Amino acid sequence: MEARTIALIFISPFVVAFIYAGIHEFLRYKSEGRTNYGLVYDEETGTTHVTGIAEDEEPYDPEDFDPSDYNDPEVGAGPEDRKT
Repeated sequence: MEARTIALIFISPFVVAFIYAGIHEFLRYKSEGRTNYGLVYDEETGTTHVTGIAEDEEPYDPEDFDPSDYNDPEVGAGPEDRKT
């Protein structure tokens, strides 16, 4: 195969994903209007993700994060409950 063909094969999934995300965001914008995006903390899993946030909500501030507040569900499980 030619180098251009191989490069096109590797790049095409990223192009398709980018176009899909652009269309999805445009349709969301047309139906809901402008939105603010920010970092949101999920206390249940201890993870953060970027999502649209409401006007009255404050985004997650990493400076205020205290790792000792996170409740790890695996810590409380006994050895018989864990699967290896």
